[in-house]
Formats: sequence, structure tokens, C-alpha cells
Amino acid sequence: MASTLRNIHGKRSNFQSEFTGNGGSKRRNLHDDTDQNVIGSEETVYRYLCPVKKTGSIIGKGGEIAKQIRSDTKSNMRINEALPGCEERVVTIYSTNEELNHFGDDGELVCPALDALFKVHDMVVADTDHDDGNDDDLGEKQTVTVRMLVPSDQIGCVIGKGGQVIQNLRNDTNAQIRVIKDHLPSCALTLSHDELLQIIGEPLVVREALYQVASLLHDNPSRFQHLLLSSSSSMHQPGAMLMSAALTSSHRNYAVRRDIADAREFCVCFICPAENVGGVIGKGGGFINQIRQETGATIRVNTSETDEDDCIIVISSKEFYEDQSPAVNAAIRLQQRCSEKVGKDANDLAISTRLLVSSSQIGCLIGKGGAVISEMRSVTRANIRILQKEDVPKIAREDEEMVQITGNPDAAMKALTQVILRLRANSFDMDHGLVLLPTSFPYIPQLTESSSKSKYAKRDDHSKLNSNSKRRNYVS
Repeated sequence: MASTLRNIHGKRSNFQSEFTGNGGSKRRNLHDDTDQNVIGSEETVYRYLCPVKKTGSIIGKGGEIAKQIRSDTKSNMRINEALPGCEERVVTIYSTNEELNHFGDDGELVCPALDALFKVHDMVVADTDHDDGNDDDLGEKQTVTVRMLVPSDQIGCVIGKGGQVIQNLRNDTNAQIRVIKDHLPSCALTLSHDELLQIIGEPLVVREALYQVASLLHDNPSRFQHLLLSSSSSMHQPGAMLMSAALTSSHRNYAVRRDIADAREFCVCFICPAENVGGVIGKGGGFINQIRQETGATIRVNTSETDEDDCIIVISSKEFYEDQSPAVNAAIRLQQRCSEKVGKDANDLAISTRLLVSSSQIGCLIGKGGAVISEMRSVTRANIRILQKEDVPKIAREDEEMVQITGNPDAAMKALTQVILRLRANSFDMDHGLVLLPTSFPYIPQLTESSSKSKYAKRDDHSKLNSNSKRRNYVS
């Protein structure tokens, strides 16, 4: 892979001097934050878009493959949670430039992030080869596509003055290279004004073009990159759809051959005011059946386990971690109908959502010293409380605790999303360092018929319930 850019990862190349716009700033000798949850101004960052159905090839069972990539390359890697309705997941790869890795057949020295970028890319392409059943004897040329998100103040180094740099890249590599500013995927970020970089061609052609593009991005960091892992602000595109009519990822179209025995059941359990049950079910079961059909989740209204105030709504699905979750999808759509209206008047619209969570899982929502729950409160601006023992409604079992989310519908939905995605990652034994949670989803208003009543009985009498009932199966 001959290129005039080969020396740039030891010393900065002269190629960056061709870009003289006001965009991405040159590398500066500034102090870097060494916290791996923060991207420093001197670090190299790539955001590779991986098709949802290919993410299994870079995550592995329990995150094993992703952990191995991080270990082998000495880089950091975060894989965004799949956004409902989005066919790609953002893989954020970043590293300092203090240590260099040997790369390629000639052992060239490159920064760890570039090394990890190509490990990810090669795995995705290999997965594509397997999926398409390519056969060299057929004589057909394989075409691969690479898509990356790049902040608007950084993309100029790839385009160049008058488009000269990108045209040179096209001529040198014979790849189709485009910068797309409109119709971006919903995983793009608004704070950094993302643009989409797309490379199409034969595998070796794309690999060479990706190398040259990655080299340019290395030399021209974005001023926004410290925000790319931020969870303190709403960063996703406001115009994106919250839910799609059908899952974009399913067991049927998944590229990697997987054993269904490895799938796990994930469950969300709402405590629903008894008088809201009719709204959850809908006339003739129309609403609940629609959600079942559109999400693929199993939804059960456990009227056998109820008291005069509350009943249990159980939402579950058997799934693989790398897929979009039918249970998460359905839970977000049902939230308002399962919640209690607690606002004092029509101008003070607030809802209270209650979830039952196994005591064995509750720690992932609290964090060390309460760090996780504090972060979720800050991100979502909702009131999130964890109630235990005598403060839990008597409809709960002995091994369950209650998470209560209170806030306006938008804040409550963001909080529910954070809570159940953390529970899901914990259920799949995922390393929290590999998972980057979305900070928000666009709010879609839903009709609700909840009660203004705010009192419910505490758990002081379990005689009404069979504590050994199998209404839910928590993932251990």
C-alpha cells in the first residue's frame, strides 16, 4: 500500500498543509485528559458506521472480540447502542499518539486508533464476504462500502480548497469518495454538525482510500471531539424517527451464523395503575396487538397478579445483544400508557413510570458511590429513584426493587431509555466500557389515559401473591 502519507503517524505529514480552511485545527501541544471516557484534543478519533447486522463480528459473545481489539491495539473503542430505525451503529475508536503500533506487512508505525480502525474494517468486510458467498471463480468484482461520520470542522481536510484534495484521492485510489451533508443517519450528532464520508470500490481500493482519509483526519482533529463521548447533552438528530414499523435488524437477516441457544431473554416489567390497563390493551386488544406486531416483543398483562391499585405489564423478547431490542422498542412505546399522571394541572404535565428490577441487577443503575444514577439524572433531567424493601409496592416479589422515574414525558422517556439499556447491557454481561448509550431519543407524543392518583400500597403483605410465580425470567 504505497502512499506519500506513510510517515505521518510518527511525525505529522506535509499533506495537511494543502488544507488552509478555517475547519479542523492542527494538532496542538495541549494537555490531554487521560481519562478514557474523555477524548483529548491531541487524540486521534474515528467514527466508523457498522451495519447493525454486522456488529456481531466486531463485538463477539460477551464483547470478547471488541475487548481483544482494544487490548491488541492499545486503543479505546465504544460501540453505540443501536437506535431504533437506524440501520447502522457508530463505532467510536480513539487513542493517544504517544505510542505507535506496527501496521501492515512492512511493519509501518501508526497510531493505535488507526490500527484498531483497520481491524474493525477488515472484520466487517470479511463478514460481508461470508454473507455474500463470494467465489473467486465467478469472476465478479466485489464492491465494499465504508461510511464514517466526520465533524463539519474536520471534513475540510478531506475535501481541500476547491475540492482538490478529494479529487486527488479519487485519482490516486480509483475509489468513489463522497461527502454527504443531507439525509444523514439518525446516529449523526448535531453538536459537531456531522457530515457523512462514503468510500465505495473494490476491497483493496477502498482499503487504500480509507488509509489516506484516516491519515488526513489524524492530522486535522476536530474542535468538537471532546464532545463525542459526552453524555451531558442531547446530541442526536432531532428529526429522527423514534421507532420504525418493523425492526431493521432481525434474526432472519443477520449475517453471522448464530446458535439460537445463545440468545437471551430480556425483560422489562412495568407496574401499571390498574385503571390504565384498558388503555394499554386498547379496544378489542387493538393497541397491544399492534405493538406486538410492530416490535416483535411478547407483551403480557398479568391480571392474575394484581391488587386494587396496580397490575404488572411484562415485556420480553429473546434476542442477541448486537440486535436492536424488541423489548426496549415496545417498552418505550408503551411507557406513557403504563405511567401515572402526577402533574398538578394541565399545564404541569408530568408522569411517573415504575419498573420492577431484580435486586441482583440494581447495582448497574446505581454505580460506585451513586455515580451512574447521578449521571442519568443529569443527562435526562428526570427524577430517578430506587425504592427498596418496605417502600416497594406489595405487588412486587421479595427479590425485586422498584425504579421510579418522574418528569415531563420527554425527560421520562430519556430516563427510561437510559435505565433499560443499562439493564440490558448488564443482562448480557457487557463491559460498560464498550457500550456508549444514546443521550436522548426524539419525543413522539402518545395518548395516555393515566390516573392522577399518586398513592399506592406498600409491600407489607405478601399473602395475596405467590412468591414462586414465574411471571418473569430475569437473565442472570
